[in-house]
Amino acid sequence: MNIIRGIPPILTAVAALLLQSPALAQAYPTKPVRFIVPFAPGGNTDVQGRLIGQKLSEIWGQQVVIDNRPGAGGTLGVELASKAAPDGYTIVLASFGNILVGPSLYQKLGYDPVKNLDPVVLVSTPPGLMTVNPLLPAKNVKEFIAYARANPGKLNYGSAGNGTWNHLFAEQFKALAKIQMTHVPYKGAAPAVTDLIGGYLQVVFAPFPTAMPHVKSGRLRALAVTSAQRSPVLPETPTVSESGLPGYEAASWFAVLAPAGTPKAVIHKVNADINRIFARPDVRAAFTFDGSEPAGGTPEDLAGSIREGMAKWGKLVRDLGVKL
Repeated sequence: MNIIRGIPPILTAVAALLLQSPALAQAYPTKPVRFIVPFAPGGNTDVQGRLIGQKLSEIWGQQVVIDNRPGAGGTLGVELASKAAPDGYTIVLASFGNILVGPSLYQKLGYDPVKNLDPVVLVSTPPGLMTVNPLLPAKNVKEFIAYARANPGKLNYGSAGNGTWNHLFAEQFKALAKIQMTHVPYKGAAPAVTDLIGGYLQVVFAPFPTAMPHVKSGRLRALAVTSAQRSPVLPETPTVSESGLPGYEAASWFAVLAPAGTPKAVIHKVNADINRIFARPDVRAAFTFDGSEPAGGTPEDLAGSIREGMAKWGKLVRDLGVKL
């Protein structure tokens, strides 16, 4: 083994890296950063990504380029990010479908969410809104369950497609409530909500942006929010758990990830800067469109959230036998 001044070369290299890390983080970024949003422009993922990207640009003095890469439920964009150079100049806004349930849904997924991506920061965990047609004789979750048990097989629920969070939230509800409902998959939440208004469906676990205008107009009735706590957007609307189904909890999920091997100093800088953004009142107010608040926390917090979410929702997908 070659020895320089009594220190093994590998230790010399590690020491040099450690000394460079603070300088690397301080200088970063020195050029534009690509922020992959794996869905089309205009959706809630895109809205969140553009808000975060704009604020990061202001802090860094460098352009954050939003790169919309839709397709295959958001998995194409995440796969692209997982194969990018781990130099800190590519990050991705991942979501419930392409991280927490993707490995269980797709027989061939081009990435491993744990091995091929590094956690940066949890963005938000927006709840779903359990909405029904106003003609349904159920004013709360308890009455809905009683009605479903008295009319087995007569209730249809819509979702944005097989394996989407709307689908899985409803299936979790079915299992805990011990009721029968028929799943009707659509190509998005909006057409499902349209058919709910038209009376072709009886219930949809809908995203806030899609459902709220119809709830306000009276064309839909909001029974409950799916999260553990009430939404700041609808504080008078109870949770599913408190209004008739104890133990029920379900929330969607968004997070910033980076290619595996991205320098830790860069990851912690991006994490710290996004946490600063999330503390701003205007940013917190902007997140209410999704019925949520910005989450934040450490990369380690996000790693734990990924492990827990993959275990919970992956088991449900496997139990249902859903495959895409």
